[in-house]
Amino acid sequence: MEESGYESVLCVKPDVHVYRIPPRATNRGYRAAEWQLDQPSWSGRLRITAKGQMAYIKLEDRTSGELFAQAPVDQFPGTAVESVTDSSRYFVIRIEDGNGRRAFIGIGFGDRGDAFDFNVALQDHFKWVKQQCEFAKQAQNPDQGPKLDLGFKEGQTIKLNIAVRGAPVPWPQPNPATADIWGDFTKSTGSTSSQTQPGTGWVQF
Repeated sequence: MEESGYESVLCVKPDVHVYRIPPRATNRGYRAAEWQLDQPSWSGRLRITAKGQMAYIKLEDRTSGELFAQAPVDQFPGTAVESVTDSSRYFVIRIEDGNGRRAFIGIGFGDRGDAFDFNVALQDHFKWVKQQCEFAKQAQNPDQGPKLDLGFKEGQTIKLNIAVRGAPVPWPQPNPATADIWGDFTKSTGSTSSQTQPGTGWVQF
């Protein structure tokens, strides 16, 4: 998987114990009761870091910070980190030395809260990795994503609220006093013409 140069710290637990574990003879899960829990092989500090999509479980000296062992984790849950079947405080992790050699060891926390934080830190990181992969796929194939349906369904209506600025101007209404002005003019003209008779001051040709 692609890695970036920036390494972030996901979780730090100051007290963790490491155990040698017997080889798993069958496909059944690991059991912490078989590890001689009262005799850990090593005790120190645990840090979970992330670099790109990879997570790293680092076992370090509490004082000097010197690295005791490291377990790269490319997916969770997976073979790099497994829970035991008989306790929530113990896990089996696959450590690597950088030269291709691997080994499975047991780790355990004295406090259930520390074990819970360890579990959640890994879950959250790989949930983020999954989201990043989905975003990358959508960016490469934008047509594959869900499309928004902006059309109206049958019978669907939409309500618009339009604000009207100012009061509407009324259409001018006729004044009753001048409503018949043209009628009066017509009557006046008609009466004048009827009073004009031939032979009363008019010269006829």
